[in-house]
Amino acid sequence: MLSDDHGPVNPRLECLYDREMRALPKLLVVLLLAGLVAAGAWFWSGREDGPRIEIRQPSQFVGQATPLDLVVESPGGRFARVDVTLEQQGRSFPVFALSQPTEADVRQESAERLYIMRTIGKRDLPDLQPGPARIVVRAARPVLFGLREAASEASRDVEVRLEPPRIGALSTLHYINHGGAEFVVYRATPADVESGVRVGDRVYPGFPASGAGIGSDASLKVAFFALLHDQDLNTPIALYARDAAGNEATATLDHRAFPKPFARSRIQLDDRFLQQVVPSIAATTPDMSLSTTPGDLLGSFLKINGDLRRRNNQTVAEQARKTAPQMLWTDAFQPLGNAAVEARFADNRTYVHDGNEVDRQVHLGFDLAVTQHVPVRAAQNGVVVFAGDLGIYGNCIIVDHGLGVQSLYAHLSSIEVREGDRVEKGRQIGRSGMTGLAAGDHLHFTMLVSGQPVNAVEWWDPKWMEDRVLRKIREAAGPVG
Repeated sequence: MLSDDHGPVNPRLECLYDREMRALPKLLVVLLLAGLVAAGAWFWSGREDGPRIEIRQPSQFVGQATPLDLVVESPGGRFARVDVTLEQQGRSFPVFALSQPTEADVRQESAERLYIMRTIGKRDLPDLQPGPARIVVRAARPVLFGLREAASEASRDVEVRLEPPRIGALSTLHYINHGGAEFVVYRATPADVESGVRVGDRVYPGFPASGAGIGSDASLKVAFFALLHDQDLNTPIALYARDAAGNEATATLDHRAFPKPFARSRIQLDDRFLQQVVPSIAATTPDMSLSTTPGDLLGSFLKINGDLRRRNNQTVAEQARKTAPQMLWTDAFQPLGNAAVEARFADNRTYVHDGNEVDRQVHLGFDLAVTQHVPVRAAQNGVVVFAGDLGIYGNCIIVDHGLGVQSLYAHLSSIEVREGDRVEKGRQIGRSGMTGLAAGDHLHFTMLVSGQPVNAVEWWDPKWMEDRVLRKIREAAGPVG
């Protein structure tokens, strides 16, 4: 038995002591491993990717009030912080902080994506100066149970532009009829700004004046615009110019607007007509699920006359994006020869069935009839931008004449051109018919300005073309060219 100076040692204590001494290395190993695991977790958590940042706008310029549009994405949609600053000349201007998202539109439209939108520029940051600047976005997400953050940063170099563009009309005598069109020559600087004419809430883009034969000065522009049949006669008309930084200038366009009467008519719907038009249109628009059973024909017709009409007119308006930047004609447009006018532009129609008013629509074109299947000729030089079936218009052709001006030919029995074909004034492009929403053989003809229907009578009139368009081009080409 062991002993010390104070007496013998308890064997049980000696055994316990031995076991503890033997367990101590194991405990140290466990603690060491735990420490290594913790250190590794700490190390690797610091190397995790931070949120994905996408700066969508602005792309290049910042002005007085420029939209900022960015997306931040994090797994699970968890964000520790998101901060946006605009840095310039050693100064940092706070733009956004997730902790105080005032004056910003913040939306989490999915589980992981955060959308942030607001305006930035001189109005929000008064000390901002013209010249180079940088947008910096810093974001972080919690990792390791919130003990650490995985951070990321994105930036974009931009240029601050604060001086607004300048714009003013050069042409004079802008006379516009209700439902009609007009033409303006103007100057917009700098030459690369977006510009055009704003008529109420409608915008008509401008084009380089060189496309109309007016010199080579890049600041000179031309534009066709319209006062639509459903706009008030006193609708404001102004020139506008907007640069890439969002700076905008406007100038009131001196003009006179003249009233024009629009017809009103009542269209009697009978079962024979419904049986004629509804099944054929239903066959070409299967996505509308139009019923062709006798008791449902009127309901299907109303869907065609309303929903399909709006959809088709949207397709027509979209063709304006295909317009050429050059004026492809030099004289008045050509009407269908020896034709009887069956319906005029902006005819306000009331549809009647069995003595009851069932619908109202506005007819935005001219219905011209001669005999069956007469040749239909291009009203002016141009390029075919649409040729095919178009719902209520049946077999339809749209020809672009440049500068936003287009002509539409509908209800054709045959189409003799294809998209992309160049056509000369007077070339046969099809034959009249009664396809689509047509009761008899005729040509539906519409003139379009930037996709908006206007009165074709003006475009057929050589005097109108001379006074409203060609005179202004000659005058501008003279002293300015």
